[in-house]
Amino acid sequence: MSLFWEHFPVNLDIREFCGQLVLGTLDRLTLVDELLSEASENWALHRMSVVDRNILRLATYELLDRPDIPPSVSLNEAIEIAKKYSTPDAAVFINGVLDRVKRTVYPVGR
Repeated sequence: MSLFWEHFPVNLDIREFCGQLVLGTLDRLTLVDELLSEASENWALHRMSVVDRNILRLATYELLDRPDIPPSVSLNEAIEIAKKYSTPDAAVFINGVLDRVKRTVYPVGR
């Protein structure tokens, strides 16, 4: 990651937060992918675009392990990232999958 930060310098707090998200997602990748596979009916993870799959992974990690981030914020941020970096239909797809993941992680709501 240090090479990335050499080319894209940011505030130390932002750098630490991003590192936590990336490393946390990688650490929980097996569980994250299981949840996404269950939530994405008729879509295998390997068939999703790389961008969409990784947006979903990051947001799912946040839903699982980041109680400091409200679930609605995780979903909204994922949708906004999809609108900016993916196809026009991606935001709707990501919203649907993450909504299912959220209902699995928080069955009674949060």
